[in-house]
Amino acid sequence: MRAISVDEVARRAEALRSQVSPRELEALARPQPFLSVEGLRAGYGAMEVVHDFTLHVARGQSLCLIGPNGAGKSTVLHAIFGFARIFGGRVRAGGTDITRLSPERKLREARIAYVLQDKSVFPGMTVEENLLMGAYLLPPARAREAVERVLSGYERLAVRRRQPARVLSGGERRLLEISRALVMQPDILLIDEPSI
Repeated sequence: MRAISVDEVARRAEALRSQVSPRELEALARPQPFLSVEGLRAGYGAMEVVHDFTLHVARGQSLCLIGPNGAGKSTVLHAIFGFARIFGGRVRAGGTDITRLSPERKLREARIAYVLQDKSVFPGMTVEENLLMGAYLLPPARAREAVERVLSGYERLAVRRRQPARVLSGGERRLLEISRALVMQPDILLIDEPSI
């Protein structure tokens, strides 16, 4: 493996970008884009980290962002979900502009869930309680139904439902994080570092 500079990454990215037109990129999201990020400029505070980023993903498609540390992959996900500052560009889901919605509204209205890169389970809470945290926007009865639906698909978590999350292995904790995001039955699931 050979290390390359950030400037070299930018040069290579620009070379790749010049090989594919915006229209060709959008055509990859067949039959039509469900999530579109167009000309995104985003970052934190006054620092712009992502410059003129565009992607299109159709319903049912998966997309993986690959790049070196510091390339802006997490910032793109943060911007889509509402955790990063958007300086310019647009984010659309299902044909609706969601660029300026809060994370709560993106979860509730645009049906976008986000699994963070960092460990986000509550170790002192049980597996079931962690899943209920993912259903906090639902009325209590519907939240319990949603948790039961998710547990019915993940036997490994179901048998540990009353155990504290701190006893789970690393892989089981990641499964719990993803399952907690699935409780709300999102149309769009953003997972930062899914291979962890």
